[in-house]
Amino acid sequence: MPTRSPRKPLRAALLTALVALVAWLAFVPGSRHLAAAALLVRFADPEAQGTLAGYERHEVDAADTRLAAPSGEVRARIYTPRGVDDAPGMVVVHGVHRLGIDEPRLVAFARAIASSGVTVLTPEVRGLADYRVGPDSTDTIGASARALCDRLGGRPVGVAGMSFAGGLSLLAAADARWAPAIGAVVAVGAHHDLARVSRFFADNRIERPDGGFTELRAHDYGALVVVYAHAERFFQPEDVAAARDALRLWLWERFDDARARAEAVGPRGRATLDRLFHHEVRAVAAEIDRQIDGASAELGPVSPSGRIGAVRAPVFLLHGAGDTVIPATETLWLAREVPAAALRDVLVSDAISHVSIQGAPSALDQLRLVHFMAEILGEVRGTERPSEEAVALR
Repeated sequence: MPTRSPRKPLRAALLTALVALVAWLAFVPGSRHLAAAALLVRFADPEAQGTLAGYERHEVDAADTRLAAPSGEVRARIYTPRGVDDAPGMVVVHGVHRLGIDEPRLVAFARAIASSGVTVLTPEVRGLADYRVGPDSTDTIGASARALCDRLGGRPVGVAGMSFAGGLSLLAAADARWAPAIGAVVAVGAHHDLARVSRFFADNRIERPDGGFTELRAHDYGALVVVYAHAERFFQPEDVAAARDALRLWLWERFDDARARAEAVGPRGRATLDRLFHHEVRAVAAEIDRQIDGASAELGPVSPSGRIGAVRAPVFLLHGAGDTVIPATETLWLAREVPAAALRDVLVSDAISHVSIQGAPSALDQLRLVHFMAEILGEVRGTERPSEEAVALR
């Protein structure tokens, strides 16, 4: 999702200030906590040149490649740390964004992880790059984990999914076809029930696991994505193609082109587009709710709700406390459903927004985030090669 980038140098400076404390807590200068702090510094400011005592930063080589997936060949990029023998691996999956593996935040995150000594693979998930969440995306994630696992000699790999890719990554880990290749799952800003999140975009309220509701102003982006993905439900058949084009252009922030394309839509459909373009989501909220009710057969298979009981890989859940795209309540739902033996850590943090480090988080928020990332690094680095029996299952 396009967002204004926070002040990166400020974030990097604040995170760097924590490194001494983190190293002291970890007792060992080269600990995973120090590596995690350095990783976050580089993510917050990819051009940071400061050296962190006790932390070895690896240069990273990036190369484009192609992967086989059930839906066909997909574009991907692999980030390889120089001088690291037998490096562990992690698949990092972009969220709903047209730039896919070229999205700057994803590139920065992948490079930051690779610089800590982890081989990173970023697959282009075509559905997510086209603002759609479908079962083929789950298969692409699973096939990517299998490809990286095979590349690393059969060692299971971590999978980190951003936004809606977080929920899809959990579904991949629950799928017997892909599970043996997945050694850990990190879901950042993930969804639990796509229908519930879609209603939130229209109603500005979302149900909590305790049965209550949280009132929160939803980002207008969400309603646009829902209508775009299900344009055939909101527009007359003869208007669907033009309406979808107009919405796509708007999501791409080509606003004048979007308005021009909307002229090809009939009066009723053009009125719907005009309301969306003017942020008048409430005017179409009832229609969004009605269409979501009719789309349950499509939304269920791409929702972790009721479908992740078979997950055995360690799971880490991270969410921004004030997330207005996918509310943090979704991670609370996920935490209830991930098998207890698999759930390693859950963090709802003021230090991040949807999938980015934000503003000037407090020292405590930073420390919690560093510890969370250190636990992930420890899990990924500690993943052992599978037994012969596990290899035979693939």
